[in-house]
Amino acid sequence: MADVDTLNLLSTLTADGASLGDAILIAVRLGDLGQPALADQAYKIWIRFNPEHPQLCVAHFNRAVLQSALGDNTGAAASLEAAIAQNADFLPAYINLGGLQERAGLQEMAIATWEAGANRPGVMSGVSVGYAFTCLKQIARVLGDMHQTARAELALQRAADLDPRQMDVIGQLVANRLAQCKWPALAPNDRVDRKTLLLGVNPLSVAAYSDDPLLQLGAANAFIEREAKVTPDQVRQDRRDAPIDLTGRRPRIGYISSDLRDHAVGYLMAELFEVHDREKIEVFAYYCGPESSDGLNTRIRAAVEHFIDIRPMSDDEAVQRIVDDGIDILVDVNGHTRDARTAVFARRPAPILVNWLGYPGTMGSDYHHYIIADPWIIPPEMELYYSEAVRRIPCYQPNDRRRKVDETVPTRAEAGLPEDGFVFCCFNGTQKITPHVFDRWMEILKRTPGSVLWLLDSNPETNARLRDAAEARGVDRTRLVFAQKLQNAYHLARYALADLFLDTTPYGAHTTASDALWMAVPVLTWSGRCFASRVCGSLVRSAGLPELVVDSARAYVEKAVEIGADRQRAKALRATLQANRDSCVLFDMDLLADKLEDLYGEMIAEHQAGARPRPNLANLATYLDIGVSLDRDDRESQAEPDLHGLYRRELELRQRIKAMPADGRLWEGGDR
Repeated sequence: MADVDTLNLLSTLTADGASLGDAILIAVRLGDLGQPALADQAYKIWIRFNPEHPQLCVAHFNRAVLQSALGDNTGAAASLEAAIAQNADFLPAYINLGGLQERAGLQEMAIATWEAGANRPGVMSGVSVGYAFTCLKQIARVLGDMHQTARAELALQRAADLDPRQMDVIGQLVANRLAQCKWPALAPNDRVDRKTLLLGVNPLSVAAYSDDPLLQLGAANAFIEREAKVTPDQVRQDRRDAPIDLTGRRPRIGYISSDLRDHAVGYLMAELFEVHDREKIEVFAYYCGPESSDGLNTRIRAAVEHFIDIRPMSDDEAVQRIVDDGIDILVDVNGHTRDARTAVFARRPAPILVNWLGYPGTMGSDYHHYIIADPWIIPPEMELYYSEAVRRIPCYQPNDRRRKVDETVPTRAEAGLPEDGFVFCCFNGTQKITPHVFDRWMEILKRTPGSVLWLLDSNPETNARLRDAAEARGVDRTRLVFAQKLQNAYHLARYALADLFLDTTPYGAHTTASDALWMAVPVLTWSGRCFASRVCGSLVRSAGLPELVVDSARAYVEKAVEIGADRQRAKALRATLQANRDSCVLFDMDLLADKLEDLYGEMIAEHQAGARPRPNLANLATYLDIGVSLDRDDRESQAEPDLHGLYRRELELRQRIKAMPADGRLWEGGDR
């Protein structure tokens, strides 16, 4: 468009009667012509000549969008403030203004802006409810990132009250309560019943909540159906069924993860990338996490042959990059965790899709072909709980033998621990502490005079809640000691002060267990039925202490009390770990890499032979419905001796109900 034409077009906005629609059409036209600055001018001119227009707020809002795109965030914020000043019930302006404030590092200001929007009197009418809901979700997200869980819970509860059908909010609400050790974690009210709460729980939180593998399988499948649906035309049929031609090249293995950084998964995988055999496989890492240049991220970038940042890519763009790279096996190292790109896997960008390491459980999808475990985590009789075909390596979890440990070990006094008392510890996240686990811990403390329980610091409210719970169970609150969070090298060094690590269940220690075992702290665990409850048992056994993997709650308590009363026994266990560290399976990364590479070869051979596994998703909705109906706060599913029997009885009952006559009688011939 010539400059004179542009000026003529803009001049029409100064005339009497120029409508907002005219301004929008002109701005859109200029934007399409690649002139966003002139599009901004179109709104500026119209606003100047229409200061009393009842829809002035819309013009300010649209102008703010253009200003933000042009990098003028200050101007965009001013336009949004003007929109709110002109119409205080125009909620989209609150949402965008809060976003600008958050990006500027003004989190509390952003929260206040969203609060103002959510609290407008007009919220209870029409479309405004949706905008208020968005404001509350933004508040909860930012407060969660700020680790202010109590405030986040209030925002989530308000959002759930507005729209109890939004499963992502329900899931966040329950996860928030788990992290705060607010028991029971499922807290129904007039708007949200218990079933809705449990159906909304993210699969990762289900793993922390219940050791019911059929419930977990059903929940994972329901989550996939909600969050990672794709249309048939989005599926890359050309890659899904493509033969793998390895003529003149190595198999191409792609790992997708948001955690290749200063994160538990990053710590586990760093050395694996360094010891992968480049003569056997070609390694690609696809990173989808927060922007990072920390030491682990830098180390992993240097270790892999190809490091591709897919954060800015859409799912379709990421899929095309993976297709262009010719990946043969794509490994999902996120699963059902934060920042996962499950929708990329749903598009089938590689012939073979694998679930490993990032998520401790089944994906419940019809496109993940394999799950990698080991003989303890998934024995043959438990394969029915997984939608994927199970493949095993000697020990499922990699480790980093190069992890840094500070040379200075604090004294017990410096850590707030008794000089002579037995120190039980658990550095798992608070979301893994269930009331059943806590009851066992308190019994152990009562029966081990002078002992303390050393936990990882959470926040003042949660720490106080746990101390109150101890007191309510007859244990002096001071016997719970909280370790402040430290950089990992210092955290590892202080493990020397602990005598025995007490694992949680149903979601046990993973990276924290291997840290403890690396530092020669024995770990006591009770393995259940589910993946998350069996990982720690695998690690302890692989470190050479199978006697510390027990099979009941009672055995867990008795073993802890037995060791707590015998310091020499604890020292002998520590000595065994020290002696085994350089030779045990747990820390043999060369063995793990070799076996993993062999597995990849076997998967390719199965694909070439037309024997690639097909996930079986039959009856998963039924399992989920039964699991939800069986759930009770007073029943620890891991302690249920015949879980299958419970499901069979429910299935039989449902069959009888299906066969019930129209008059509602269960039997012919009347009551009996």
